[in-house]
Parts: sequence; C-alpha cells; structure tokens
Amino acid sequence: MRFSVPYALLGLAIAAALPAPALAEVLAVQCPALVDTAAGKLAGASTVVIEGNRIREVRPGQAAPEGARVIALPAGSTCLPGLMDMHTHLTSETSRDSYSEGFRNNDADIAFKGSVFAERTLLAGFTTVRDLGERGSGVSISLRNAINQGMLKGPRMFSAGKSIASTGGHADPTNGARRGLLPDPGPEDGVVNNVDDARKAVRQHYKDGADLIKITATGGVLSYAKSSDNPQFTVEEIQAIVATAKDYGYTVAAHAHGKEGMRRAIVGGVTSIEHGTHMDAELFPLMKKHGTWYVPTIIAGAFVTEKAAEPGYYPEIVRPKALAIGPKIKGTAGAAYKAGVKIAFGTDAGVFPHGQNAREFELMVDAGMPPMFALQSATTHAAELLGQSADLGTLEAGKLADLVAVPGNPVEDISVMKRVSFVMKDGVVYRQP
Repeated sequence: MRFSVPYALLGLAIAAALPAPALAEVLAVQCPALVDTAAGKLAGASTVVIEGNRIREVRPGQAAPEGARVIALPAGSTCLPGLMDMHTHLTSETSRDSYSEGFRNNDADIAFKGSVFAERTLLAGFTTVRDLGERGSGVSISLRNAINQGMLKGPRMFSAGKSIASTGGHADPTNGARRGLLPDPGPEDGVVNNVDDARKAVRQHYKDGADLIKITATGGVLSYAKSSDNPQFTVEEIQAIVATAKDYGYTVAAHAHGKEGMRRAIVGGVTSIEHGTHMDAELFPLMKKHGTWYVPTIIAGAFVTEKAAEPGYYPEIVRPKALAIGPKIKGTAGAAYKAGVKIAFGTDAGVFPHGQNAREFELMVDAGMPPMFALQSATTHAAELLGQSADLGTLEAGKLADLVAVPGNPVEDISVMKRVSFVMKDGVVYRQP
C-alpha cells in the first residue's frame, strides 16, 4: 500500500507526457445554394459544418466556425445529400462480349472490373447503392467489404449477393449453356424450386454475408431465355422467402416485368418491385395497400431499346424482349407517379455503363415527375427504402457526411445532375472543382 501514491503520481506523469488524442478535423463546405430534400425546397447560401464523418450543423449563409477548414464551392453550385441508387450491378457491365465473358472471366477478373465500376459510380455522385445481383461467387460482398475497409474507392454498398431464381428463370446462371457443361444449380447457388429450397437460399445468403435479398419474380430481358415477363415463383415460395428474410432483418427486392409475377410478389410481401414494366391501374392500388416501393430503372429500358437495334449487340433470343419491354418502362413510371405509388431512384447500372446513372433523373422528369420529386427519390425516399433515414437522405445535423454538388440549379435544369462537381462520402472528399 505504501507504493500506491508514488505509482499514482507516476501514472499521472506518464499520462501528461503522452500526446493528446487527435481531434477530428472540422470542415465547412460553403454552398451557394442547397436542396433541402426533407422540406422539398431550394435553400439559399448555406454552410455545411462537418466533424469527422458526421454533419455537425447546417448554417444559413457562408460563415464558417473558427478553426474550420473551408471548402468554398464555385458560384452557381448547388449542394445536395449524397445520391443513392437502389438498383445497381457493380460487378458487371454490358457489352457485345458480355455473354461470352461469362464463360471466360474468373472471380478475380470480375472483382478487378467491379473496383473500377465502383469508383466510377462514386465519382458520379452516388455515395450509396443497393447491389441487386452479382457476377461471381460472393464478389459483390467482398467488394463491399473492401470499400468499407478503405481499400477501394466506391459507394456505400448494400449487397444482395446472388439473385434468387427458379430453375431456368431469370438469374439461373446455367441458362444458355449446353447440358452437362455446368452442374445443375441449387439453393446454395441461388436457384430454388420449392418452399424448402426458398428458405435454404435465404439462409445461405445470411451465411454469405448479404445485406438484403433479391428475387427474380418474372422472366427478364437480358437472360438467355425466351420469356421476359412470365411468373417464375409461386406465392408460397415468395412468402417463404419474405418470412425467412424477415428473421434475419432482410428486405426483399423483386425483379418483375409481368403483371401476374408482380401481383404474386406484392401479395407475397416483398419490399420493392424493380422495373415493373406491365404495372397498371389494377396493380397500383395493390402496391399502395401493401406499402410496396417501386424502383423504375427507366434508363435501363431506354438503353436496351437502343442497343436492340444494333445487329449483334444482343443474342437473337434477347432482341425481341428488349424491343418489347424497353420502351414501356418510362410510361409505367409516369403512371405510377400519378397514382401515388412510392417511388425510389434506381437505374439497373451495369445494363448500361456505370457512371451514367444520373441520366435517370432526366428520364423521370420526362415521364412526368417534378424535378424535386426526382431528387427526393434518390435521397429521402431511397433512405426510407433502405431503412437508413437516421443516417442518410438529408443534409442535417447528426447525419453521415455524404454531400454532392452540381454546377447549376437542378430544380430548374435537371440535366445538371449529370455534371456532379463535388463528392464527399463519410466526410472524405473524393471529387472537387
């Protein structure tokens, strides 16, 4: 006991000699204008004060707190929350060689390409994405982990891993391959044929580290199969997927073009319908009744329509599907907006080149949505769909410091969203004028 006081004094001396913990840098981003996505209005000059990876406050005017490092954005710039794309595929990108690449590329090839696509997406202003179906075995989950660890530049990813399909359905990886070339896939590969398979596939996704579940409730355009819109799950299978997903805190996104497949998915309890091509006045009330989100992906429809006219770009089994489905999505999206369906921004990036995601804003406005609604779809609406409203979707105190700026007023000219000039994610600047 006689040593207790000297040891205590020694401890105090050592503590005094040690350097103090580094304080988080305070940044002040001065915005000539700012989109208040919560209120749905354009605010004037504002200063977003950031400490660490969170917003400390948003001040009117351009007065920075003492000691802050100031980033003064150019005159005419408008700040927004980091943009969010609810439907991407960061481990693939369409090309004339896409179908043959599936037989040549290893997971390492896919991963290297994915790192490029991820950075391109971030620099386009999209700081958060849902990745809804991958090429490779768990590559999108590994890509997410590498970004989270700071090893790669990319958006905050919520990965569904491999899409869950039925045998021969959209996302059956053996479609188009000769019999015997590849083994018959099962639940561990995301291919199911009954309720038990459906439950096992969800549990496998949990084991693999996915963040949500994606199912292909109908046929699709780019799969090597005849139908683009036939239903491919029973209601019971979808209900089993949704119920099991709920056990793990997962939401369920459903790729769907055809009306009957959509109806089964909505009744089955999915969180969102992706594409929704043949959604109509009969399904709109059902969507609203069940609180189902709609993610239109208009740009994907426009792109496949354009490329279907180029001989040899798609296999012949794909071209008629692209010509039938592609032109319809924009009209459906406009009708869904008028009907009051909940809409979140999503593009299907990977079907078209990554980094061009913001073209979706123009197409949403062309479809009849007001520019402010389109901006909210990629911020507040997307955050709500993700269950991340506490951290994302608005520029306000306590939120993660995700902030982008464009050279102009997107409420007056939505095309400026294609020219993002400043990108911050988690308080780190990745792009600036």
